[in-house]
Amino acid sequence: MSTTRIERDTMGEMEVPSGSLYGASTQRAVLNFPVSGEAVGPGIIHAYGLIKWAAARVNGQLGQVDKSLTDQIEKAAEEVYEGKLDEHFPVDVYQTGSGTSTNMNANEVIANRCSQIAGKEIGSKDPIHPNDHVNQGQSSNDTFPTAMHIAAGVAIKNDLIPEMEKLKLSLGAKAQEFNDILKIGRTHLMDATPVRLGQEFGGYAKQIERSIDRSHKALKALHELPLGGTAVGTGLNCHPEFPAQAIKFIAEKTEIEFREAEDHFEAQAAKDALVECHGHLNTIATSLFKIANDLRLMGSGPRCALGEIKLPATQPGSSIMPGKVNPVMSEAVTMVSARVFGNHSTITWCGANGHLELNVFMPVMAYSIMESIRLLANVCSIFRQRCIEGIEANAERCSELIEYSLSMVTSLAPEIGYELAAKIAKESVSTGKTVRQLCTEQLADLGISAEQLEAALDPESMT
Repeated sequence: MSTTRIERDTMGEMEVPSGSLYGASTQRAVLNFPVSGEAVGPGIIHAYGLIKWAAARVNGQLGQVDKSLTDQIEKAAEEVYEGKLDEHFPVDVYQTGSGTSTNMNANEVIANRCSQIAGKEIGSKDPIHPNDHVNQGQSSNDTFPTAMHIAAGVAIKNDLIPEMEKLKLSLGAKAQEFNDILKIGRTHLMDATPVRLGQEFGGYAKQIERSIDRSHKALKALHELPLGGTAVGTGLNCHPEFPAQAIKFIAEKTEIEFREAEDHFEAQAAKDALVECHGHLNTIATSLFKIANDLRLMGSGPRCALGEIKLPATQPGSSIMPGKVNPVMSEAVTMVSARVFGNHSTITWCGANGHLELNVFMPVMAYSIMESIRLLANVCSIFRQRCIEGIEANAERCSELIEYSLSMVTSLAPEIGYELAAKIAKESVSTGKTVRQLCTEQLADLGISAEQLEAALDPESMT
């Protein structure tokens, strides 16, 4: 039995794997672009299913395609949307810059699935033709950017925002738990005046709260869809009512406020909205990097460094040093952030290189933004569960470092003057004595009472 079948497109015959639902155009792309071994991701494919589903419904309602045909297209497109046909989308990420190969992949799979359901021969284009019926009123040039916005929007709404909400709550709970723990603050990585450990964690919770705000802004940047612009933004071969009605259907299914682009030429020629969207993701990654870095600094040691908090021990840290445990969850977060920073460079460069009526870097932009969203959502989840929720405060160590800090002298400056306070600090360094010890020894010279000294050196009052 043959493992291939013959399908035809405008360039002629092509051997296609017999079990596949795609056709000649897709197979040409498979052969032309064996670049990365990574196919266009499922988020984009499912978005394409939704676009084709919406297009078929509206084309049937508008009389652009016979409703007996669009009913069949809807069923097959819905299967693509639901992820039931993912195995039939093999085209590499690094393909034609407009995503034409992926659009045709979707058209062919849906047409062949309709043939399969109807009991017809796969590849016969009976009863559905991939271009004439499935692609009616559409172009790769408006469907692929539409799919990018849908896929990224759905991932932000359903994956990233919920995980960040949970992370914010966990950090907020730690802020309350650690509210009574006093510790030394640091600026320039050097001792500064005291803070509450809870205040630091409250700051982290606020960073994530701001990140949630930014994720909503990222989603809003994607609301306008270019569907209906067809080849160059003019809407050629597209019913004038098609875009608004199709996008309404898409908005209802995703529960995202998608709407028709105000200017189809801007929406297809430029990818500024995607660059803006990822800019917010880049800032979110920046926040996560800061938080993860702070935690591994405060947890460093555990005996010969700061050791102010105890991070959960998740795995052995060394193949040669027994008992060593490393801040691996923080390391995972910072590596994700580094990847997102790199993706932002890619997306910015690609977005800047739109040429006249079309940007031809879209597949790699789609890959990059979907990777960033996926990595950020996943790492927020594991960071929360395997690090944040298990953090413990080392109250004794925090108290010890406060007492030993030179910056305790700061609160004395209003009482004894800046220059004398600086002298005490330098003497503390040279003698190894604490500020409190030196001030107690020199109480008469400082011109303050013991009560004033105790009040000034009360770390709680400094926070």
